[in-house]
Amino acid sequence: MQNPVQVVTKKNRRSFLKQSVVGVGAVGVGVGLLPTSLAAQNGPHRPSKGDIAILTFLSALEEVEADLWIQYAELGGATNQGLSPIDLSQNGKPIKTGLAPNYITALEVLDGDMPQYIADNTDDEISHHRFLNNYLVSKGAQPIDLSQFAILPPSQVTGVPQNGRLTNLKQLTVDTTWWTRYRSANANPDFGGTFENAVPDLAKGQHPAIPLNDGDLALNPDGSIPNHLQAIASTAGFHFAFIEVGGTSLYPTLAQQVSNLEVLRVLLSIGGSEIMHFQTWQDKAGNAPNITDGNLAFPNLNSGVDPNSGATGSAVADLFQTNLIMPEPTLFLNADLGPVSIIRPITSQQNGAVAAVTGLVNDGLFLDPATNKSSGIVSVLMGLAQAADEARRT
Repeated sequence: MQNPVQVVTKKNRRSFLKQSVVGVGAVGVGVGLLPTSLAAQNGPHRPSKGDIAILTFLSALEEVEADLWIQYAELGGATNQGLSPIDLSQNGKPIKTGLAPNYITALEVLDGDMPQYIADNTDDEISHHRFLNNYLVSKGAQPIDLSQFAILPPSQVTGVPQNGRLTNLKQLTVDTTWWTRYRSANANPDFGGTFENAVPDLAKGQHPAIPLNDGDLALNPDGSIPNHLQAIASTAGFHFAFIEVGGTSLYPTLAQQVSNLEVLRVLLSIGGSEIMHFQTWQDKAGNAPNITDGNLAFPNLNSGVDPNSGATGSAVADLFQTNLIMPEPTLFLNADLGPVSIIRPITSQQNGAVAAVTGLVNDGLFLDPATNKSSGIVSVLMGLAQAADEARRT
């Protein structure tokens, strides 16, 4: 497969990143991506084979994230952000945004800034993949390119480019246990803690997070938002947080396995931005209105009633109340040390690379509607994930 180098020269507020070298190389797995010359020069200033495996996996995952966020931005991203121009692009090509105004209206029920945040999150994920590929190339390793798996059909809404995508946002099964995980004062997944879903119905069946076609965008005769369109937007709101909470835990988990201090700096720096994304999206998801669309109900999370069991009481309120978005102090390392506010989980068993890919597969993100099975990208991601999980600090 060709390994071209592209230089993006467009100047804007992200000009440094936009002008960096972008390598799009062959898909490979694990330490085989590490050239002999680099392997022979491992030392205090060189990434180890394990470091390269971790960086390659993270670049692949960021490519997946960029793909799904581009789809959200195409339909629901900002078209005007005031005096600062929209500069969203990939590989030098501008990305059309805000193609579904009525979808945007439904997203804005969660927060008026949703379109801007979607555009910014998209830009961030594109930059993460681009930077990690550039960094791999700078160290003599192969970049990653998953475009051969971009075969899944996008939304049919007018104006959406009909090129194949890596991800399917039309049939999602969204785990929302991250909601109660961060509000629990006595349970940590690293200690075997389990958690309830905030929106139980999202974790069952398959639900669209983007409008499938122009028909999904029709408003009620009085101009109000139909429950179906609002449910699509609210599903997206909870899916945003589901995606970003994965990165919130994954980067510090893998950071514990790197050997090179500069690679550690890369993971901690990018991982910090994933935490910022998650904190934003969990706050917005809490504004999803209490509606029902077919077999999907969004509960009133401020009612003091557990949407899973119907239980009530102060403990229930603590787990579901929408403005309790700061991480509740909980167990960490040793229960005798007392509770502390932390990122959770950060162990490879709970949130390593393989666990992260498994979560995305269970989400339905790679489901091919033509076969009702996941696309071939899964086996490649799993191979990369296994190599990343096997990395050990030296």
